[in-house]
Amino acid sequence: MDLLDFFIRNRSEVLHLTLEHLLLVVVAVTAGAAVGVPVGVLLTRRPKLAKPVLAVANVLQTIPSLALFGFLIPVLGSHGIGRLPAIIALFIYSLLPIIRNTFTGIEGVDPAVREAARGMGMTDWQLLTQVELPLALTVIIAGLRVATVISVGTATIAAAIGAGGLGVYIFRGLRGGGSNNTLILAGAIPAAVLALGADFALGWVERSLAPGASAMTRKVGKWALAATAVIIAGAVLFAAGSGVASRSARRVVVGSKDFTESRILAELVAQAIESKTEIEVERQFELGGDLCHRALLSGQLDAYVEYTGTAFTAILGHEPLTDPREVFNRTKSEYETKFNLEWLDPLGFNNTFAILVRGEDARRLNLKTISDAARYASQWRAGFGQDFVSRKDGYPGFVRAYGLKFKEAPREMDLSLTYQALADHQVDLIAGNSTDGLIEKLDLFQLEDDRHYFPPYEAAPVFRKTTLDSYPEIRTALASLAGKLTDAQMRKLNYAVDGDHRDVKDVVREFLSAGP
Repeated sequence: MDLLDFFIRNRSEVLHLTLEHLLLVVVAVTAGAAVGVPVGVLLTRRPKLAKPVLAVANVLQTIPSLALFGFLIPVLGSHGIGRLPAIIALFIYSLLPIIRNTFTGIEGVDPAVREAARGMGMTDWQLLTQVELPLALTVIIAGLRVATVISVGTATIAAAIGAGGLGVYIFRGLRGGGSNNTLILAGAIPAAVLALGADFALGWVERSLAPGASAMTRKVGKWALAATAVIIAGAVLFAAGSGVASRSARRVVVGSKDFTESRILAELVAQAIESKTEIEVERQFELGGDLCHRALLSGQLDAYVEYTGTAFTAILGHEPLTDPREVFNRTKSEYETKFNLEWLDPLGFNNTFAILVRGEDARRLNLKTISDAARYASQWRAGFGQDFVSRKDGYPGFVRAYGLKFKEAPREMDLSLTYQALADHQVDLIAGNSTDGLIEKLDLFQLEDDRHYFPPYEAAPVFRKTTLDSYPEIRTALASLAGKLTDAQMRKLNYAVDGDHRDVKDVVREFLSAGP
């Protein structure tokens, strides 16, 4: 019933994400057919090329989707996030089944039929278009069918690079501590329905074109083909409509990273701008890794909320410092000099790394500080997000500072999953975020950083200077947010989304309407 209620309450967003998902698949597979079918035909005329070309297509098929997205981002430069890299990746994945089936279908035509056609004086083009392609059509459509189903599933990963689609719900569910099954199913079920629907429709088209198909099968095949055409037309119209809607003379694009707090803060900035200016705000949320920073530099984003410690160490490459003012001032100055980006005043809270244990263990062992926990580390298993493991201010320096040696090598996983892993006794210590609402929900305990290892992580909006110069009223609109959020308030907002499963827009609107 929760899932049904979710679909009813969020029907417009579900429809929008479904159409986005459909658009990615339709464009990618159509492009794959436009390239794959001619290549497959060419291979039948140049058999020596068949083995190497199919081998290359097979290798491309085996590249993990996230790795392919990561490769395309720098290659595409200013177009490295959003639909384009997602469509290119899906296009690449669709090539192998289309090329292979086209080649196999034409090669499978009876040689006697070819000889008879040539005996009738047909040219090679006539042989191809009037004999070989019609006879191979069912096999070619089977390849399109496979490519489409693969693309529907793979397109869910595209949400990680801001391409939208049903993967947005899946990632939100996972990043909510792995506990929001409603969100996960809200993305997975429509995606499965799309895949099954595409498989069913193209399957009927394939059967209707087979020799000896019954009149009923041919009729259903025609209806399936018509339905497919309508879906393609709808996706094209959706793309055209969304493109027109996104154009505005006074528009800024606000982005967020791929976790709850970043979405809340981005929505806070967006609503503040919308309520106090005449500027239209486009939201480009849930971008993985350092995509927000890259998008800001390339002009695809105008703003997002960053953390001082992250910018100082991970982006500027400095060794960690503990003085909040020094970190902010140096970060602000270097961002202006190196990137032409401007940091506005911090929002008030400090979301530092939180070294967490289960509340029951903290009470049983009387743990207060990380040094207290270090005595038990050799008996414990640790789990950390990939970001924490790789950062200068993360795992390597942390274990050195506290002399930690765990029972086994730490498990690396998505940050949000570490919370549930700790609560479920799969690990015994994790590095989370100090303002995360799941800390309270899962009865976790934050250990004091008694050796002051972690630098400050004050959240503040970062803008392109050209944007602020064009719209100086934004500075005034966001001035009221400076220092507005305490650690406790931020944790409460995160809990409202992750714990109570409320919509981010509603949570932010309620917070702003409450006033200081």
